[in-house]
Amino acid sequence: PSLLFADYVYVSGTSPSFVAHFEEYAASIMETYQPPPGALVVDIGSNDGTLLRFFQQAGMAVQGVDPARDIARAASEAGIETLNAFFDAVLAAQIREEKGAAAVVTANNVFAHIDDLAGVVAGVRALLDEGGVFVFEVSYLADVLEKTLFDTIYHEHLSYHAVAPLVSFFSHHGMELIAAERVDTHGGSLRGVAQLASGAGEVAESVAACLELEERLGLGRAETFHDFAERIDTLKISLRDLLSGFKAEGQSIAGYGAPAKATTLMYHFGLGPDIIDFIVDDSPLKQGLYSPGLHVPVLPSGAITEQGPDYLLILAWNFAQPIMANNSAFHEAEGRFIIPVPELEVV
Repeated sequence: PSLLFADYVYVSGTSPSFVAHFEEYAASIMETYQPPPGALVVDIGSNDGTLLRFFQQAGMAVQGVDPARDIARAASEAGIETLNAFFDAVLAAQIREEKGAAAVVTANNVFAHIDDLAGVVAGVRALLDEGGVFVFEVSYLADVLEKTLFDTIYHEHLSYHAVAPLVSFFSHHGMELIAAERVDTHGGSLRGVAQLASGAGEVAESVAACLELEERLGLGRAETFHDFAERIDTLKISLRDLLSGFKAEGQSIAGYGAPAKATTLMYHFGLGPDIIDFIVDDSPLKQGLYSPGLHVPVLPSGAITEQGPDYLLILAWNFAQPIMANNSAFHEAEGRFIIPVPELEVV
């Protein structure tokens, strides 16, 4: 983990969509669970502090925890105190001793990255106030299967989450899952809320609704996953044929976005520099680098105007709408967007 995350380059604040999402997220927690004014909010995997800043603006005390050195330091310098560490029960006890119990603990898009989930939940248990809540967002397995979101499967993600096993997991570790809301991030995610087993909160109907959905989708049946694999292969053939046809006509293709999921898609579909001429990304931390293994250069978005590709393959497809809106001049100049997932579409 230290090798993987110490020099992490993803930052939430570079995405206007995620900034808006975290603003809604913080407001929703404040309204629904009404933590006491000035109470402590701890974010596990807090990144650049985007979420915590909204809690801070709402009058809460905040504490970030993140293993990425440079990102944690930058967040602290920007006013969001961030411990550069991995979260566990020992660190939880340290935070509680120094700052008191937490009314809210959050963990967003980090649960899948952690091998020792039991250790993390032990830390959450040790840190939470008796009436506190643990709120987390994870990629939802139901969406992965329904929408063929296969590119969310990559080296950082050690587990893929559904409500049925989460109910059992939290129960086994002295907690209770009391809400399970579906949200749009990453093509389809789950916002779960858990409390201590002794907590007084009632279990929301959303938990039963997700359990019913998972049963209907057959998440416990092997044939569901065989069908998933077949749909991936069908999409691969369709996209390869489309892009190869464009290249045969002498058209140029650039990728938009260099998220980790792009590596899965590019490798599985065989999209190297013979197909994708270059990639652009809005994050300065990724510009000047290359896609892993395939070595497609990652450039600033200004390269779209400078090099004038005919097509933009949106690799960060979960941000397709804002990407297209922000690059309307490209489309007005007869450039076309290609959205590969969840359904292949040329716009």
